[in-house]
Amino acid sequence: MKKVRNILILVCLLCAGSAWGQYVGSGSSVFTFLDLPVSSRLNALGGSNVSIRDGDVSMAMGNPALLGDMTDKVLQLNYSYYMPGTMFGSVLYGHNFGRSKIEKGYADMPDKPNYFAVGIHYLDYGRMKYADNEGNLTGGTFTAKDILIDVMYARQLGQLFSVGVTLKPIYSIYESYHSFALGADVGAHFQTKDSTFQMGLVLANIGWQLKGFYSHEGGSNHEMLPLNLQLGLNYRFAHAPIRLSMTIHNLQRWNLGYEFTNPGYNSMTGELESGEVKWYDMLFRHTIFAIDVVPKSERFYLTLSYNHRRRAEMHLTDQRSMAGFAIGAGVRIYKFRLGFAMSQMTRNNFSYQVGLSLDINSMLK
Repeated sequence: MKKVRNILILVCLLCAGSAWGQYVGSGSSVFTFLDLPVSSRLNALGGSNVSIRDGDVSMAMGNPALLGDMTDKVLQLNYSYYMPGTMFGSVLYGHNFGRSKIEKGYADMPDKPNYFAVGIHYLDYGRMKYADNEGNLTGGTFTAKDILIDVMYARQLGQLFSVGVTLKPIYSIYESYHSFALGADVGAHFQTKDSTFQMGLVLANIGWQLKGFYSHEGGSNHEMLPLNLQLGLNYRFAHAPIRLSMTIHNLQRWNLGYEFTNPGYNSMTGELESGEVKWYDMLFRHTIFAIDVVPKSERFYLTLSYNHRRRAEMHLTDQRSMAGFAIGAGVRIYKFRLGFAMSQMTRNNFSYQVGLSLDINSMLK
């Protein structure tokens, strides 16, 4: 146990040092599709959540430490619709292994305290037409695709703590341009004995391109991944089927880089907008709030969330919009879990996500 703990601590320190070097002096990032929610559950929770540990294997995509007993031999399929012509899907599988030594203070550890999962994510932007610099069509079409593989490992440390690491090879091809990158996530999770309070911390997308999309005189141009330090808290009421969640993202930087490109009259507030973002507005752009209705049986859930950054950057001044809000629901039927979520990501267009989980353990019994 001590050796495993020391190894995980060393990995965390190395990744943290690498992340600091990655962030300092960097002003841009590549592979921003990594910020997209990969499942209906994460979409319903506002796009990101690093603290809820409830057996949904896709939650480990936000924080690998959220793998647990209930993700063993779980197969999950996800499909997302963002806009016409695109295709975004994923396949995830969890598998636990190892037997714990019954040591003093660890008698209640699970029989398989080593949690493992692997996932493949595929984003196809569809076929696009060739055009010149002035927008004139020149004939022919091309495609653009992103592919991500997640290899996740987590370890239970006692009854209340778990830590995890994700290795993320990434490959993209846009027309004739190719790029390959290697990233990592490092996460930790804590929960009380009755699981009414949970807390998660993750440093996501540590890494760079190993091969850039283009080259210059000094060689291949390498860019950083969209680094994201996140802290999540959630509380589930003991005598009511309600869970409240808050996720604070991009803790590594205060200014999220948003500014008005065309300041003007805001029909919603009746005031003139300026290019300056107030400090309290910027503060809330780092937060995502969600509320779940989940009975103790966990046969179903209903979720409503609010992402203020998404709302501030995507709301429309000339019409009403649901930008920033997301809703979702899920139900467990027999050996299956079915989830659905809806949010508004672009003007006049909603994104939809569906997920199907199969508990292979229950099928083998």
